[in-house]
Amino acid sequence: MDIEKIISELTIEEKLSLLSGKNSWETYSFEDKGVKSIFLSDGPHGIRKVVEQKDSAELGESIIATCYPTASSLASTFNEELIYLMGVNLGEEAKKDGVNIVLGPGVNIKRDPRCGRNFEYFSEDPYLSGKIASSLIKGIQSNGVGACVKHFACNSKEDYRMVNSCYVDERALREIYLTSFEMAVKDAKVSSVMTSYNKLNGFYTSENEHLLQDILRKEWKFDGLVMTDWGGGNNRVKGVKASNDLEMPSSYKETYYDLLKAYKANKLSIEEIDASVRHILNTVSRVSYDKKDEKINFEEKHEIAKRVSDQSIILLKNE
Repeated sequence: MDIEKIISELTIEEKLSLLSGKNSWETYSFEDKGVKSIFLSDGPHGIRKVVEQKDSAELGESIIATCYPTASSLASTFNEELIYLMGVNLGEEAKKDGVNIVLGPGVNIKRDPRCGRNFEYFSEDPYLSGKIASSLIKGIQSNGVGACVKHFACNSKEDYRMVNSCYVDERALREIYLTSFEMAVKDAKVSSVMTSYNKLNGFYTSENEHLLQDILRKEWKFDGLVMTDWGGGNNRVKGVKASNDLEMPSSYKETYYDLLKAYKANKLSIEEIDASVRHILNTVSRVSYDKKDEKINFEEKHEIAKRVSDQSIILLKNE
């Protein structure tokens, strides 16, 4: 795939279309120019692909899939090999169903017991979270299916998550909150990163240049796809300038016109647009489009899920 050639052939309208979803779960495609659509699906505890594609992200009937233990259980196993095996099996199911990127794992640090998403995060410990996440990511991606580490970063509560701002100094940010993300990027070579809903030190993570440009892109050398959480974008122009490549789900051209207007007013450069297009095309070139036709043996997958569940049990001795 000649990415630079494709970029040179895409019109500005096509480039801007790529920066937002086509619908709830797919990106735009331009097959005549070699650009395939990316199909994204929840999640790290079992593939949630809806039976019928709808024009919203609402929960509906999904295809049959294995229900794996949640991240809180995975971390309790302390077993990297077993979690890698679970990732392999999860990736096999995704590939069979035509899913290109699995939206997970979540690696935020548990800081408040009232956080509504603690069940899908691994641990209070950054190193443990990073090691288990890396094993799961490597397993998923061994199938040619991408993983998406989330929610970048400092998502520690659900109440007012769309407006809440987490204030963290640089040392705590690096040593506690970003360690597991850094391990996922550097050690596991994760395919994509999803930003969180909240603000970090007063700026939305989806448009936070220090987080996305200085740390993720320049320092960690990440050249994959950065996407918003579903409905987690704020100012799309600022997002693209900060290197947030893909807004999900589709805005049905609303933010497309914001980007086009900014481009025509010289407030958004073609270089900034091309950078995000390049990250999307990098991902298209790396994920597999070879859908498996053979049936999934759900009994075997269930046994893997049971093994993970069994090893997550912790017995406490009362003395």
